[in-house]
Amino acid sequence: MDKQPLHLWCAYPDDLLNEGAAEACLALLSEDERARVSRFRFERHRRESLATRALMRTALSCYRPLPARAWQFKLNEHGKPAVEPECGLRFNLSNSLGLVVCLVAEGAEVGVDVEPFERAEQILKLAPKVFSAAEQAQLENLEDAAKLDRALSLWTLKEAYIKARGMGLALPLEGFSFLFGGEKRIRLEIDSSLGDEGARWRFCQLDRAGHRIAAMVERKAAWDLEVLEARPVTSPPVRVNLGAVTWHPRDGG
Repeated sequence: MDKQPLHLWCAYPDDLLNEGAAEACLALLSEDERARVSRFRFERHRRESLATRALMRTALSCYRPLPARAWQFKLNEHGKPAVEPECGLRFNLSNSLGLVVCLVAEGAEVGVDVEPFERAEQILKLAPKVFSAAEQAQLENLEDAAKLDRALSLWTLKEAYIKARGMGLALPLEGFSFLFGGEKRIRLEIDSSLGDEGARWRFCQLDRAGHRIAAMVERKAAWDLEVLEARPVTSPPVRVNLGAVTWHPRDGG
């Protein structure tokens, strides 16, 4: 099976400390988007929002002959954005103060989440509320750094899945599990009541700039993930080599 392109775009909000870079991003946004950005109380959050929206527009214009400022979007009932009118592209966004990402594919649903390493301890404290019983059982068998690392992995994977489904927290977090096995294998188990099957999806994780990123894509093809970095956001992207990416479930498993 020929591999299909799947692109993970990365950008850095602090690059917008440069006034010219920030103005270039603002010029791409709609009036409504500019208003949303301005409503954030703190400048660091305004930069994060601005970088996210500019990255989305810049990335999409690399796949279709449409200027970045011309894209229009609609939200589903749970707030997931999609291109309007339909053009075959699927994308998903995630952001933090230090890194924003946009995952783009042709004709397949995608989900992505990014979290800084430093959030692992906070996530671990929330484990009984956000992880399934099976996930918690595996987590309790780990110690110290391994437990923190697993908590971060679980949270980003679960977030990427619910975003790929486009349902947000309308999906019960205890209704699906990412279970870790030997040979660095991970499998997704989904309760039948959620109307989905784990075999529908492939997923991977990678680390960048002190963050854990989880990417989820429908298993319609063999996906070839490329990581692109735009610094600042509106600049031509540069391909980043992060080494081999391990997809789950693994071939034959």
